[in-house]
Amino acid sequence: MDKLSKTHTNNKIHENPLGAKPVNRLLYQFAVPSIIAMLVSSLYNIVDQFFIGNSVGELGNAATNISFPLSISCVAIALLFGIGGASSFNISMGEGDSEKAVYYLGNAAVMMFGCGVLLCLITQTFLEPMLRFFGSPENVIDYAKIYTRIVSFGFPFLIITTGGGHLIRADGRPKITMLCNLTGAVINTGLDALFIMVFHMGMAGAAAATVIGQVISGSLAIWFLCHCCTVSILKKHLIIRRKFVMRITSLGAAPCSNQLAMMIVQIVMNKSLKYYGALSAYGDSIPIACAGIITKVNQVFFSFIIGISQGLQPIVSFNYGAGKYKRVKSAYLYAISAGFVLSAIAFLTFQLAPGQIISLFGEGSEEYYRFAINYFHIFLFFTFINFMQPITSNFFTAIGKPKRGIFLSLTRQIIFLLPLIIIFPIIAGINGIMYAGPIADFLAGAASVIMVCLELKQRRYTANVLPSYHDIP
Repeated sequence: MDKLSKTHTNNKIHENPLGAKPVNRLLYQFAVPSIIAMLVSSLYNIVDQFFIGNSVGELGNAATNISFPLSISCVAIALLFGIGGASSFNISMGEGDSEKAVYYLGNAAVMMFGCGVLLCLITQTFLEPMLRFFGSPENVIDYAKIYTRIVSFGFPFLIITTGGGHLIRADGRPKITMLCNLTGAVINTGLDALFIMVFHMGMAGAAAATVIGQVISGSLAIWFLCHCCTVSILKKHLIIRRKFVMRITSLGAAPCSNQLAMMIVQIVMNKSLKYYGALSAYGDSIPIACAGIITKVNQVFFSFIIGISQGLQPIVSFNYGAGKYKRVKSAYLYAISAGFVLSAIAFLTFQLAPGQIISLFGEGSEEYYRFAINYFHIFLFFTFINFMQPITSNFFTAIGKPKRGIFLSLTRQIIFLLPLIIIFPIIAGINGIMYAGPIADFLAGAASVIMVCLELKQRRYTANVLPSYHDIP
Protein backbone atom coordinates (compact mmCIF):
# COMPACT_ATOMS: atom_id res chain seq x y z
CA MET A 1 0.00 0.00 0.00
CA ASP A 2 1.16 3.56 -0.56
CA LYS A 3 1.99 6.07 2.15
CA LEU A 4 -1.30 7.91 2.24
CA SER A 5 -3.54 4.88 2.49
CA LYS A 6 -4.65 3.17 5.66
CA THR A 7 -3.29 -0.32 6.14
CA HIS A 8 -4.96 -2.81 8.41
CA THR A 9 -2.70 -5.17 10.32
CA ASN A 10 -3.91 -7.22 13.31
CA ASN A 11 -6.92 -4.90 13.59
CA LYS A 12 -4.69 -1.85 14.04
CA ILE A 13 -4.82 1.14 11.75
CA HIS A 14 -1.58 2.89 10.90
CA GLU A 15 -2.77 6.42 10.48
CA ASN A 16 -1.83 8.88 7.80
CA PRO A 17 -0.53 12.12 9.42
CA LEU A 18 -3.60 13.89 8.02
CA GLY A 19 -5.72 11.77 10.32
CA ALA A 20 -3.42 11.73 13.37
CA LYS A 21 -1.48 14.99 13.79
CA PRO A 22 -3.09 17.91 15.67
CA VAL A 23 -5.21 19.81 13.17
CA ASN A 24 -3.78 23.21 14.11
CA ARG A 25 -0.29 21.99 13.24
CA LEU A 26 -1.54 20.42 10.02
CA LEU A 27 -3.29 23.62 9.02
CA TYR A 28 -0.10 25.59 9.62
CA GLN A 29 1.93 22.99 7.72
CA PHE A 30 -0.34 23.05 4.67
CA ALA A 31 -1.65 26.63 4.74
CA VAL A 32 1.63 28.55 5.04
CA PRO A 33 3.16 27.13 1.83
CA SER A 34 -0.22 27.60 0.14
CA ILE A 35 -0.36 31.23 1.22
CA ILE A 36 3.18 31.84 -0.03
CA ALA A 37 2.33 30.11 -3.32
CA MET A 38 -0.79 32.27 -3.74
CA LEU A 39 1.11 35.45 -2.84
CA VAL A 40 3.78 34.60 -5.37
CA SER A 41 1.13 33.82 -7.97
CA SER A 42 -0.51 37.21 -7.40
CA LEU A 43 2.85 38.82 -8.11
CA TYR A 44 2.41 37.95 -11.79
CA ASN A 45 -0.33 40.57 -12.02
CA ILE A 46 1.04 43.02 -9.44
CA VAL A 47 4.54 43.12 -10.94
CA ASP A 48 3.22 43.72 -14.45
CA GLN A 49 0.95 46.44 -13.08
CA PHE A 50 3.86 48.11 -11.28
CA PHE A 51 6.25 48.20 -14.24
CA ILE A 52 3.57 49.05 -16.79
CA GLY A 53 2.17 51.82 -14.60
CA ASN A 54 5.59 53.38 -14.18
CA SER A 55 6.53 53.12 -17.86
CA VAL A 56 3.41 53.07 -20.06
CA GLY A 57 1.05 54.83 -17.64
CA GLU A 58 -2.71 54.79 -17.01
CA LEU A 59 -3.64 53.34 -20.40
CA GLY A 60 -1.28 50.42 -19.89
CA ASN A 61 -2.82 49.68 -16.50
CA ALA A 62 -6.27 49.84 -18.06
CA ALA A 63 -5.15 47.38 -20.78
CA THR A 64 -4.11 44.73 -18.26
CA ASN A 65 -7.49 45.10 -16.56
CA ILE A 66 -9.27 44.57 -19.88
CA SER A 67 -7.25 41.38 -20.37
CA PHE A 68 -7.89 40.20 -16.81
CA PRO A 69 -11.05 38.11 -17.56
CA LEU A 70 -8.87 35.70 -19.55
CA SER A 71 -6.54 35.26 -16.60
CA ILE A 72 -9.58 34.54 -14.45
CA SER A 73 -10.67 31.93 -17.02
CA CYS A 74 -7.31 30.18 -16.61
CA VAL A 75 -7.70 30.12 -12.83
CA ALA A 76 -11.28 28.80 -13.21
CA ILE A 77 -10.04 25.85 -15.28
CA ALA A 78 -7.16 25.26 -12.88
CA LEU A 79 -9.49 25.15 -9.87
CA LEU A 80 -12.08 22.99 -11.63
CA PHE A 81 -9.59 20.20 -12.21
CA GLY A 82 -7.01 21.08 -9.54
CA ILE A 83 -9.23 21.32 -6.46
CA GLY A 84 -11.63 18.74 -7.90
CA GLY A 85 -8.81 16.30 -8.53
CA ALA A 86 -7.15 16.98 -5.17
CA SER A 87 -10.40 16.57 -3.20
CA SER A 88 -11.25 13.35 -5.05
CA PHE A 89 -7.74 12.04 -4.48
CA ASN A 90 -7.68 12.80 -0.73
CA ILE A 91 -11.18 11.44 -0.10
CA SER A 92 -10.31 8.21 -1.91
CA MET A 93 -7.06 7.90 0.02
CA GLY A 94 -8.93 8.50 3.28
CA GLU A 95 -11.23 5.64 2.35
CA GLY A 96 -8.20 3.45 1.62
CA ASP A 97 -8.74 3.18 -2.17
CA SER A 98 -5.33 4.25 -3.48
CA GLU A 99 -5.74 2.56 -6.86
CA LYS A 100 -8.74 4.71 -7.76
CA ALA A 101 -7.16 7.80 -6.22
CA VAL A 102 -4.24 7.95 -8.65
CA TYR A 103 -6.60 8.13 -11.65
CA TYR A 104 -7.88 11.43 -10.33
CA LEU A 105 -4.40 12.93 -10.45
CA GLY A 106 -3.66 11.77 -13.99
CA ASN A 107 -7.02 12.71 -15.48
CA ALA A 108 -7.00 16.12 -13.81
CA ALA A 109 -3.52 16.99 -15.13
CA VAL A 110 -4.35 16.03 -18.72
CA MET A 111 -7.62 17.98 -18.69
CA MET A 112 -5.91 21.10 -17.35
CA PHE A 113 -3.21 21.25 -20.01
CA GLY A 114 -5.61 20.39 -22.83
CA CYS A 115 -8.08 23.10 -21.83
CA GLY A 116 -5.22 25.60 -21.64
CA VAL A 117 -4.22 24.87 -25.23
CA LEU A 118 -7.85 25.26 -26.34
CA LEU A 119 -8.23 28.60 -24.55
CA CYS A 120 -5.03 29.86 -26.19
CA LEU A 121 -6.34 28.98 -29.67
CA ILE A 122 -9.69 30.67 -29.00
CA THR A 123 -7.96 33.83 -27.76
CA GLN A 124 -5.65 34.03 -30.78
CA THR A 125 -8.57 33.56 -33.16
CA PHE A 126 -11.02 36.03 -31.61
CA LEU A 127 -8.67 38.46 -29.87
CA GLU A 128 -10.03 41.89 -30.82
CA PRO A 129 -13.76 41.01 -30.55
CA MET A 130 -13.10 39.50 -27.12
CA LEU A 131 -11.27 42.57 -25.84
CA ARG A 132 -14.01 44.89 -27.08
CA PHE A 133 -16.58 42.65 -25.41
CA PHE A 134 -14.58 42.93 -22.19
CA GLY A 135 -15.15 46.69 -22.30
CA SER A 136 -11.98 48.12 -23.85
CA PRO A 137 -12.11 51.88 -24.65
CA GLU A 138 -10.70 52.91 -28.04
CA ASN A 139 -7.59 54.47 -26.53
CA VAL A 140 -6.77 51.23 -24.70
CA ILE A 141 -7.51 48.53 -27.32
CA ASP A 142 -4.07 48.57 -29.01
CA TYR A 143 -2.26 48.15 -25.69
CA ALA A 144 -4.62 45.34 -24.72
CA LYS A 145 -4.10 43.50 -28.02
CA ILE A 146 -0.31 43.56 -27.72
CA TYR A 147 -0.36 42.31 -24.15
CA THR A 148 -3.06 39.65 -24.50
CA ARG A 149 -1.84 38.13 -27.75
CA ILE A 150 1.49 37.29 -26.13
CA VAL A 151 0.31 36.19 -22.67
CA SER A 152 -2.19 33.76 -24.20
CA PHE A 153 0.70 31.47 -25.17
CA GLY A 154 1.32 30.92 -21.47
CA PHE A 155 -2.25 29.83 -20.66
CA PRO A 156 -1.57 26.03 -20.61
CA PHE A 157 1.39 26.54 -18.28
CA LEU A 158 -0.44 29.01 -16.03
CA ILE A 159 -3.27 26.49 -15.64
CA ILE A 160 -0.98 23.53 -14.93
CA THR A 161 1.01 25.60 -12.41
CA THR A 162 -2.08 26.76 -10.53
CA GLY A 163 -4.11 23.54 -10.75
CA GLY A 164 -1.16 21.19 -10.57
CA GLY A 165 -0.16 22.87 -7.34
CA HIS A 166 -3.34 21.56 -5.73
CA LEU A 167 -2.53 18.03 -6.91
CA ILE A 168 1.03 18.27 -5.60
CA ARG A 169 -0.30 19.58 -2.27
CA ALA A 170 -2.75 16.67 -2.09
CA ASP A 171 0.25 14.38 -2.54
CA GLY A 172 1.58 15.80 0.74
CA ARG A 173 4.11 18.29 -0.69
CA PRO A 174 2.85 21.84 -0.09
CA LYS A 175 6.38 23.26 -0.20
CA ILE A 176 6.85 21.98 -3.75
CA THR A 177 3.74 23.90 -4.82
CA MET A 178 5.29 26.99 -3.28
CA LEU A 179 8.58 26.33 -5.09
CA CYS A 180 6.91 26.09 -8.51
CA ASN A 181 5.07 29.39 -8.06
CA LEU A 182 8.04 31.15 -6.50
CA THR A 183 10.37 30.19 -9.36
CA GLY A 184 8.04 31.57 -12.02
CA ALA A 185 7.36 34.78 -10.12
CA VAL A 186 11.04 35.54 -9.50
CA ILE A 187 11.82 35.00 -13.18
CA ASN A 188 8.85 37.14 -14.19
CA THR A 189 9.95 39.99 -11.91
CA GLY A 190 13.54 39.95 -13.12
CA LEU A 191 12.55 39.83 -16.78
CA ASP A 192 9.96 42.60 -16.29
CA ALA A 193 12.70 44.90 -15.04
CA LEU A 194 14.99 43.88 -17.91
CA PHE A 195 12.47 44.01 -20.77
CA ILE A 196 10.60 47.15 -19.67
CA MET A 197 13.12 49.33 -17.83
CA VAL A 198 16.27 48.38 -19.80
CA PHE A 199 15.06 47.32 -23.26
CA HIS A 200 11.96 49.59 -23.19
CA MET A 201 9.71 46.89 -24.67
CA GLY A 202 6.57 48.25 -22.98
CA MET A 203 3.47 46.04 -23.00
CA ALA A 204 5.18 43.37 -25.11
CA GLY A 205 8.03 43.13 -22.61
CA ALA A 206 5.66 42.70 -19.67
CA ALA A 207 3.75 40.00 -21.53
CA ALA A 208 6.92 38.15 -22.62
CA ALA A 209 8.27 38.15 -19.06
CA THR A 210 4.99 36.72 -17.80
CA VAL A 211 4.94 33.90 -20.37
CA ILE A 212 8.55 32.87 -19.75
CA GLY A 213 7.92 32.69 -16.00
CA GLN A 214 4.77 30.64 -16.54
CA VAL A 215 6.44 28.17 -18.90
CA ILE A 216 9.23 27.49 -16.41
CA SER A 217 6.94 27.15 -13.38
CA GLY A 218 4.49 24.99 -15.36
CA SER A 219 7.28 22.70 -16.51
CA LEU A 220 8.40 22.27 -12.90
CA ALA A 221 4.84 21.38 -11.86
CA ILE A 222 4.62 18.75 -14.61
CA TRP A 223 7.93 17.21 -13.53
CA PHE A 224 6.88 16.96 -9.88
CA LEU A 225 3.51 15.47 -10.83
CA CYS A 226 5.38 12.79 -12.76
CA HIS A 227 7.37 12.03 -9.58
CA CYS A 228 4.74 11.83 -6.85
CA CYS A 229 5.93 10.64 -3.43
CA THR A 230 2.81 8.68 -2.41
CA VAL A 231 1.61 7.14 -5.69
CA SER A 232 2.99 6.48 -9.15
CA ILE A 233 1.20 8.03 -12.13
CA LEU A 234 1.43 5.65 -15.08
CA LYS A 235 0.36 6.09 -18.70
CA LYS A 236 -2.93 4.32 -18.02
CA HIS A 237 -3.82 6.97 -15.45
CA LEU A 238 -3.51 9.69 -18.12
CA ILE A 239 -6.21 8.17 -20.32
CA ILE A 240 -9.35 10.25 -19.85
CA ARG A 241 -12.19 8.28 -18.29
CA ARG A 242 -15.63 9.80 -17.97
CA LYS A 243 -16.41 8.61 -14.43
CA PHE A 244 -13.23 10.15 -13.03
CA VAL A 245 -13.63 13.43 -14.88
CA MET A 246 -17.26 13.69 -13.75
CA ARG A 247 -16.25 13.19 -10.10
CA ILE A 248 -13.41 15.70 -10.44
CA THR A 249 -15.60 18.37 -12.03
CA SER A 250 -18.39 17.86 -9.48
CA LEU A 251 -15.99 18.63 -6.61
CA GLY A 252 -14.17 21.38 -8.50
CA ALA A 253 -17.33 23.10 -9.68
CA ALA A 254 -17.66 25.37 -6.64
CA PRO A 255 -14.26 27.13 -6.86
CA CYS A 256 -14.52 27.13 -10.66
CA SER A 257 -17.97 28.72 -10.47
CA ASN A 258 -16.58 31.37 -8.18
CA GLN A 259 -13.92 32.28 -10.73
CA LEU A 260 -16.38 32.25 -13.64
CA ALA A 261 -18.63 34.49 -11.59
CA MET A 262 -15.67 36.82 -11.04
CA MET A 263 -15.04 36.85 -14.80
CA ILE A 264 -18.66 37.74 -15.58
CA VAL A 265 -18.67 40.45 -12.93
CA GLN A 266 -15.32 41.77 -14.20
CA ILE A 267 -16.70 42.14 -17.72
CA VAL A 268 -19.89 43.85 -16.54
CA MET A 269 -17.83 45.99 -14.17
CA ASN A 270 -15.51 47.14 -16.97
CA LYS A 271 -18.47 48.04 -19.17
CA SER A 272 -20.19 49.90 -16.31
CA LEU A 273 -17.02 51.76 -15.34
CA LYS A 274 -16.49 52.76 -18.96
CA TYR A 275 -20.09 53.93 -19.47
CA TYR A 276 -20.69 55.73 -16.19
CA GLY A 277 -17.11 56.98 -16.05
CA ALA A 278 -17.64 58.76 -19.37
CA LEU A 279 -20.66 60.51 -17.81
CA SER A 280 -18.59 61.68 -14.82
CA ALA A 281 -15.58 63.92 -14.25
CA TYR A 282 -13.28 60.87 -14.35
CA GLY A 283 -13.64 59.87 -18.00
CA ASP A 284 -13.90 56.32 -19.35
CA SER A 285 -10.33 55.08 -18.72
CA ILE A 286 -9.48 56.31 -15.19
CA PRO A 287 -12.12 54.16 -13.42
CA ILE A 288 -11.03 51.04 -15.36
CA ALA A 289 -7.35 51.66 -14.58
CA CYS A 290 -7.97 52.32 -10.87
CA ALA A 291 -10.38 49.41 -10.41
CA GLY A 292 -7.89 47.07 -12.09
CA ILE A 293 -5.07 48.07 -9.76
CA ILE A 294 -7.26 47.84 -6.65
CA THR A 295 -8.64 44.45 -7.69
CA LYS A 296 -5.12 43.08 -7.96
CA VAL A 297 -4.06 44.65 -4.67
CA ASN A 298 -7.11 43.02 -3.08
CA GLN A 299 -5.91 39.73 -4.57
CA VAL A 300 -2.82 40.00 -2.35
CA PHE A 301 -5.12 39.94 0.68
CA PHE A 302 -7.16 37.13 -0.82
CA SER A 303 -3.95 35.15 -1.34
CA PHE A 304 -3.88 34.68 2.43
CA ILE A 305 -7.54 33.64 2.59
CA ILE A 306 -7.41 31.32 -0.40
CA GLY A 307 -4.14 29.87 0.89
CA ILE A 308 -5.85 29.02 4.17
CA SER A 309 -8.78 27.42 2.36
CA GLN A 310 -6.41 25.41 0.17
CA GLY A 311 -4.39 24.27 3.18
CA LEU A 312 -7.65 23.23 4.82
CA GLN A 313 -8.76 21.08 1.87
CA PRO A 314 -6.55 17.95 2.24
CA ILE A 315 -7.08 17.90 6.02
CA VAL A 316 -10.86 18.13 5.75
CA SER A 317 -11.16 15.78 2.77
CA PHE A 318 -9.05 13.01 4.30
CA ASN A 319 -10.69 13.14 7.72
CA TYR A 320 -14.19 13.34 6.27
CA GLY A 321 -13.45 10.31 4.12
CA ALA A 322 -12.06 8.52 7.19
CA GLY A 323 -15.13 9.42 9.31
CA LYS A 324 -13.21 11.68 11.73
CA TYR A 325 -15.75 14.50 11.82
CA LYS A 326 -14.58 16.12 15.06
CA ARG A 327 -11.25 16.80 13.35
CA VAL A 328 -13.10 18.21 10.35
CA LYS A 329 -14.95 20.71 12.54
CA SER A 330 -11.85 21.64 14.49
CA ALA A 331 -9.82 22.30 11.34
CA TYR A 332 -12.56 24.53 9.92
CA LEU A 333 -12.77 26.60 13.11
CA TYR A 334 -9.01 27.12 13.14
CA ALA A 335 -9.17 28.24 9.50
CA ILE A 336 -11.86 30.87 9.99
CA SER A 337 -10.13 32.20 13.11
CA ALA A 338 -6.96 32.82 11.12
CA GLY A 339 -9.02 34.28 8.27
CA PHE A 340 -10.68 36.80 10.56
CA VAL A 341 -7.37 38.12 11.91
CA LEU A 342 -5.91 38.55 8.43
CA SER A 343 -9.10 40.19 7.11
CA ALA A 344 -9.09 42.72 9.94
CA ILE A 345 -5.49 43.68 9.11
CA ALA A 346 -6.36 44.09 5.41
CA PHE A 347 -9.38 46.24 6.29
CA LEU A 348 -7.26 48.64 8.34
CA THR A 349 -4.63 48.85 5.58
CA PHE A 350 -7.16 49.63 2.84
CA GLN A 351 -8.93 52.24 4.96
CA LEU A 352 -5.85 54.00 6.31
CA ALA A 353 -3.36 53.96 3.42
CA PRO A 354 -5.17 53.90 0.04
CA GLY A 355 -3.24 56.86 -1.39
CA GLN A 356 0.11 55.34 -0.54
CA ILE A 357 -0.89 52.03 -2.15
CA ILE A 358 -2.15 53.52 -5.41
CA SER A 359 0.95 55.74 -5.75
CA LEU A 360 3.11 52.63 -6.08
CA PHE A 361 1.66 52.03 -9.55
CA GLY A 362 2.67 55.27 -11.27
CA GLU A 363 1.57 58.87 -11.38
CA GLY A 364 -1.92 60.08 -12.22
CA SER A 365 -4.19 63.09 -12.29
CA GLU A 366 -6.07 64.50 -9.33
CA GLU A 367 -9.22 62.71 -10.55
CA TYR A 368 -7.26 59.45 -10.78
CA TYR A 369 -6.23 59.61 -7.12
CA ARG A 370 -9.64 60.78 -5.93
CA PHE A 371 -11.44 57.89 -7.62
CA ALA A 372 -8.88 55.33 -6.39
CA ILE A 373 -9.11 56.47 -2.75
CA ASN A 374 -12.93 56.48 -2.82
CA TYR A 375 -12.93 53.02 -4.38
CA PHE A 376 -10.68 51.66 -1.63
CA HIS A 377 -12.76 53.24 1.14
CA ILE A 378 -16.20 52.24 -0.16
CA PHE A 379 -15.93 49.15 -2.36
CA LEU A 380 -13.65 47.31 0.10
CA PHE A 381 -15.36 48.46 3.29
CA PHE A 382 -16.46 44.95 4.38
CA THR A 383 -13.05 43.38 3.77
CA PHE A 384 -13.04 42.25 7.42
CA ILE A 385 -15.78 39.64 6.74
CA ASN A 386 -14.58 38.54 3.31
CA PHE A 387 -12.84 35.47 4.73
CA MET A 388 -16.09 33.60 5.38
CA GLN A 389 -17.35 32.96 1.87
CA PRO A 390 -14.22 31.47 0.20
CA ILE A 391 -13.20 29.33 3.19
CA THR A 392 -16.72 28.01 3.75
CA SER A 393 -17.36 27.37 0.05
CA ASN A 394 -14.16 25.34 -0.22
CA PHE A 395 -15.03 23.54 3.03
CA PHE A 396 -18.26 22.18 1.51
CA THR A 397 -16.39 21.15 -1.63
CA ALA A 398 -13.72 19.38 0.44
CA ILE A 399 -16.33 17.28 2.31
CA GLY A 400 -17.92 16.15 -0.95
CA LYS A 401 -20.94 18.49 -0.99
CA PRO A 402 -20.33 20.42 -4.21
CA LYS A 403 -23.86 21.81 -4.60
CA ARG A 404 -23.56 23.76 -1.35
CA GLY A 405 -20.08 24.88 -2.28
CA ILE A 406 -21.27 26.05 -5.70
CA PHE A 407 -24.15 28.01 -4.17
CA LEU A 408 -21.84 29.79 -1.73
CA SER A 409 -19.29 30.47 -4.45
CA LEU A 410 -21.98 32.24 -6.47
CA THR A 411 -23.44 34.32 -3.63
CA ARG A 412 -21.04 37.23 -3.63
CA GLN A 413 -20.38 37.60 -7.35
CA ILE A 414 -23.51 36.47 -9.20
CA ILE A 415 -26.42 36.45 -6.76
CA PHE A 416 -25.59 39.74 -5.00
CA LEU A 417 -22.88 41.82 -6.70
CA LEU A 418 -23.88 41.44 -10.36
CA PRO A 419 -27.46 42.76 -9.94
CA LEU A 420 -26.25 45.55 -7.68
CA ILE A 421 -23.62 46.89 -10.11
CA ILE A 422 -26.32 47.00 -12.78
CA ILE A 423 -29.06 48.62 -10.66
CA PHE A 424 -27.19 50.99 -8.32
CA PRO A 425 -25.41 53.07 -11.02
CA ILE A 426 -28.78 53.82 -12.59
CA ILE A 427 -29.66 55.56 -9.32
CA ALA A 428 -26.31 56.95 -8.15
CA GLY A 429 -24.06 57.00 -11.22
CA ILE A 430 -20.51 55.67 -10.92
CA ASN A 431 -20.68 55.91 -7.11
CA GLY A 432 -23.39 53.25 -7.21
CA ILE A 433 -20.80 50.74 -8.45
CA MET A 434 -18.68 51.41 -5.37
CA TYR A 435 -21.55 50.91 -2.91
CA ALA A 436 -22.53 47.61 -4.56
CA GLY A 437 -19.32 45.99 -3.26
CA PRO A 438 -19.79 46.21 0.52
CA ILE A 439 -23.45 45.23 0.37
CA ALA A 440 -22.61 42.10 -1.63
CA ASP A 441 -19.76 41.25 0.77
CA PHE A 442 -22.03 41.51 3.81
CA LEU A 443 -24.80 39.36 2.31
CA ALA A 444 -22.35 36.67 1.13
CA GLY A 445 -20.73 36.53 4.56
CA ALA A 446 -24.13 36.17 6.25
CA ALA A 447 -25.14 33.34 3.92
CA SER A 448 -21.88 31.50 4.69
CA VAL A 449 -22.39 31.79 8.45
CA ILE A 450 -25.93 30.40 8.26
CA MET A 451 -25.03 27.43 6.04
CA VAL A 452 -21.93 26.34 7.95
CA CYS A 453 -23.72 26.63 11.32
CA LEU A 454 -26.44 24.30 10.04
CA GLU A 455 -23.77 21.85 8.84
CA LEU A 456 -21.69 21.82 12.02
CA LYS A 457 -24.73 21.42 14.28
CA GLN A 458 -25.35 17.94 12.86
CA ARG A 459 -24.80 15.09 15.29
CA ARG A 460 -21.94 13.41 13.44
CA TYR A 461 -19.55 16.25 14.35
CA THR A 462 -19.83 15.35 18.04
CA ALA A 463 -21.05 11.71 18.08
CA ASN A 464 -18.73 8.79 18.71
CA VAL A 465 -20.58 6.46 16.32
CA LEU A 466 -20.22 8.01 12.92
CA PRO A 467 -21.93 7.23 9.62
CA SER A 468 -20.10 6.23 6.50
CA TYR A 469 -19.11 8.95 4.04
CA HIS A 470 -21.32 7.33 1.40
CA ASP A 471 -24.36 7.55 3.68
CA ILE A 472 -24.14 11.32 4.00
CA PRO A 473 -26.21 13.38 1.53
